[in-house]
Amino acid sequence: MTILILGLIIFLGLHSIRIVAEDWRNATRERVGLLAWRAGYSLISITGFLLIVWGYSVARAAPIVIWTPPPSTRHIAALLAMIAFVFMAAAYIPRNGIKAKLHHPMTIAVKTWALAHLVANGTLHDILLFGGFLAWSILLFRASRKRDAALGTVYPAGSGAATALTIVAGIGGAGVFAMWLHAPLIGVRPF
Repeated sequence: MTILILGLIIFLGLHSIRIVAEDWRNATRERVGLLAWRAGYSLISITGFLLIVWGYSVARAAPIVIWTPPPSTRHIAALLAMIAFVFMAAAYIPRNGIKAKLHHPMTIAVKTWALAHLVANGTLHDILLFGGFLAWSILLFRASRKRDAALGTVYPAGSGAATALTIVAGIGGAGVFAMWLHAPLIGVRPF
């Protein structure tokens, strides 16, 4: 469990810099240069991510069960995961109505993904992993909306075609991931 917690502290801590130390982040980027900042940020991110993966796999070998979710929660989790994929697609497809309305769909995707997994899993390592990501994404969304308000950020209006494409891409991506990728990559069949 220690490896998982260390990975979460490194990964989520680094990704929280904009939440707690925006001015320091900007000053450091200027001082060291954008390329050096990105290289260091990437190296630390990858290290944290690998520790999360390693720690999670070690914890799965000897799980500590906190609660046993009813089987119906798998259906709720599947629906939430599909919605998370739609939000994720909204972060990348230009001029869609979801991004125009919500402004930070990737952060909302992380919130929805984490909630989906908290609903369907009751082990300590799942609660730490997905609870950590849920708490982080809530704080990041709040900080991002405050930053947008302070900067007067305006998001372009979405089009119906881009929004429809976003929804189709998200649902399709969720289906592909659930049917063919979740089991080999994560080791769990969602259905």
